[in-house]
This record gives sequence, structure tokens and C-alpha cells, in this order.
Amino acid sequence: MSENPDSNLAQLLEFNQADRMTKSLSVSGVSVQAMADTLGVSRNTVSNWINGRTQPQRRTDLATWAMRTGVPIEWIETGELKNPPEPGGPRGDDGCATRDSNPQPSDP
Repeated sequence: MSENPDSNLAQLLEFNQADRMTKSLSVSGVSVQAMADTLGVSRNTVSNWINGRTQPQRRTDLATWAMRTGVPIEWIETGELKNPPEPGGPRGDDGCATRDSNPQPSDP
């Protein structure tokens, strides 16, 4: 009896953690070297993670990765979002508020 070709295709198309880490770098425009510098690890370590040879051993590395790339950590870990943003929010974006990192008092 042969295997179902559709199940093989589904496995090939499924994203694993390494795929999601690669995608987050690509979407955010962060280079492998920049991520390595941010995490304080070698470029080779990051390369091993995104090529699926090894996985980050510390959750803090994934949390930093998520913050640096702007993607939710749960998506990197599981591929699912607990509370996905509604498309076309009030500003037509992901629904997140934009805040000034250096607010100034307004002039009277």
C-alpha cells in the first residue's frame, strides 16, 4: 500500500520553527549578522537555527528574536497566534498603536 501523496505534500509545506525564524528575519529586514549581534551569539549559531540544524536553547533568545523582528513569540514557537490582529484595523494596519518614544509636552 502506498502513502497518500497529499499527506506528503502537507508535511513539506508545513512551516517549522526554523522556517518561521527565517521568515521573521526576511519580513523585518534584519540580517543574520545583526540578529547574532543582538543576541550576543555567533553568525554561525543563528545560521544553524534558521537552517534547522539546532534550536535556541534559551527562551530569552526567542523572546529577543521576536522583539527584534516584531513578530509574536508564540508564532515563532508554534506557528499560531493567540490573538491575531484584525486586518484593516482603524488605521488600516495591524491594529497596534504607534507611540512616540520621546514624547514632548505640547506648546500652549
